[in-house]
Amino acid sequence: MKLGAGCMWRLLLLSLLAVAVVAAHGKQPEDISDDGDEMDLNEEELRALTGEDEDEATVIDDEEYGEKNEKGPGETETDSSVSFQVTYKTPVPTGEVYFAETFDDGSLDRWQLSKTMKEDADEEIAKYDGQWAVEQLKENKVPGDLGLVLKSRAKHHAIAAPLVKPFVFQDEPLVVQYEVNFQDGIDCGGAYIKLLSDTGSLNLEQFHDRTPYTIMFGPDKCGEDYKLHFIFRHKNPLNKDMEEKHAKRADVDLKKFYTDKKTHLYTLVLNPDNSYEMFIDQSSVSRGSLLQDVVPPVNPPKEIDDPHDSKPDDWDERAKIPDPEAEKPDDWDEDAPAKVEDPDAVKPEGWLDDELEFVADPTAEKPEDWDEEMDGEWEAPQIPNPACETAPGCGEWKRPMINNPQYKGKWKAPLVDNSNYQGVWKPRKIQNPDYFEDLQPFRMTPFKALGLELWSMTSDIYFDNFIVTSRKEVADRWASDSWGLKKLVASANEPGILAQLTMAAEERPWLWVIYILTVGLPIGLAVLFCWPKKVEEDYVYKKTDLPGVDLEEEEEDEEEAADEDKAAEAADEAAAAAAATEGEMEDNEEGGEDNLEGGDEGEEEEEEEEENKSSERTLEEEDGLKEEAEVPDESQKQVRKRRVRKD
Repeated sequence: MKLGAGCMWRLLLLSLLAVAVVAAHGKQPEDISDDGDEMDLNEEELRALTGEDEDEATVIDDEEYGEKNEKGPGETETDSSVSFQVTYKTPVPTGEVYFAETFDDGSLDRWQLSKTMKEDADEEIAKYDGQWAVEQLKENKVPGDLGLVLKSRAKHHAIAAPLVKPFVFQDEPLVVQYEVNFQDGIDCGGAYIKLLSDTGSLNLEQFHDRTPYTIMFGPDKCGEDYKLHFIFRHKNPLNKDMEEKHAKRADVDLKKFYTDKKTHLYTLVLNPDNSYEMFIDQSSVSRGSLLQDVVPPVNPPKEIDDPHDSKPDDWDERAKIPDPEAEKPDDWDEDAPAKVEDPDAVKPEGWLDDELEFVADPTAEKPEDWDEEMDGEWEAPQIPNPACETAPGCGEWKRPMINNPQYKGKWKAPLVDNSNYQGVWKPRKIQNPDYFEDLQPFRMTPFKALGLELWSMTSDIYFDNFIVTSRKEVADRWASDSWGLKKLVASANEPGILAQLTMAAEERPWLWVIYILTVGLPIGLAVLFCWPKKVEEDYVYKKTDLPGVDLEEEEEDEEEAADEDKAAEAADEAAAAAAATEGEMEDNEEGGEDNLEGGDEGEEEEEEEEENKSSERTLEEEDGLKEEAEVPDESQKQVRKRRVRKD
């Protein structure tokens, strides 16, 4: 079976189309938007992370982790849960930082658990008794990399750690970054952090929900509401009150970051020019200005409505009023009913006027425990009257109701423009006595500790690699040495394209239809366009020469033609034999005397001549048969002509 060049091109294009569709569906983009900064990893760093420069990549723990597990810093360890081995080393900040924590030493020595009670809560749940632990990830773990894990569900958790030095909002940006992994998903709970204000009386043992903070940042989810919080507390310069300002919602759908069970990197950048930007996995998800994109606004309006102003009694806000000069027409009947009986209706034939629509069930029996004093007189339940099953109806016949053509309803005067219309009343504006203008909301209250104060209905929320700095490049380098490894391991352990498509179809069964069409359509088109056609045998006569030939007439014509050919051949042979006989007779008469004289010599010459003539006739017959096979004789031509005329 051979395929033409055009067919092969069609098949190739259809195959490429199918592959493109499957690849587009199965692709799981890591980035959210293109405007975010990508992780800055050169070839040497990637080679160092994945161990490509070694014959066999190994897992190297840091010294503290090696001592804890009774291994030297140079010893190696492998983990069967990792599809390929990576070289891990505890990240070290490459610049000035205010706070950095990896938890790789396995301890919480610098962290303080809260020992207080939550205010305005029942005593049974008011205590901050939620458990914390330092351990590895459940999935896609990097051996030697540990993190802080929230272990309890339906409990209050509070833990905090001091900064190396307080952060003061002056002329340098603020960059806050950390990792979160919802290892078991999340039903209702948060994973945000609080940067605790430097108030002079901060006690981490008394850390609770009312402890003053400067910034709250991080993911939060309850129900189907997925949020990324950025809240800062702004001090009113007039009354010194603190008011929370909420940044606008993220520009992307955040659901997958709560459900994919992967480690995600959350970054907040605040700049001295009052701009802010939030990143997830180093891709921007929200940006704005502290002066314009927060609710409520930092600066109140200059003018407000006068609270003492009220609408005058004679203020007319009606744009349209009933026409005072309009009168109800004399023929307007407000009492006419909306429905009347149809005067043209006729009772159907066979209507059973004397039969009831429902009758008592003749098969029903009074229950044995029926007490007429308590339950009243027993009555059989009602059932549809069997006599009415074949009749058009039973009982008293009534005419059907139709719309009353005379019905007009209550009369109302038409509306006209109100000549006294004064518009919608609004109170007058006055100067806002609480107005102020703060053009530098970035100058917030300094903070000196980082804390997590959380309630969650799901346990095993993983936190890792906190960093607070004033340089974005420092945070990026920190991420490449820490979160970058988790990303590589997770990518290596991801299922293949077929497994991803199957899992997606389990959540959305309608995808099976798309899969079938994607695979079946190219195959069907390939079969349709590329299946070779059957080569038809050549016929003695073309279809254009013999339209609608009758098979029986054709066979008769062929038999007649064969008979005529045989007759012609017999006639030719007879003529040749006659000619030969005449020649022999003439030769005999002319050579009689010679024969008498020559005797035996004459007889021998006659025999040789007869043999030569017979051989010549044989050659002539063979040549005649060849010519008959190659060139049709007149009789065959006549048969063909006669056949065409019949058709």
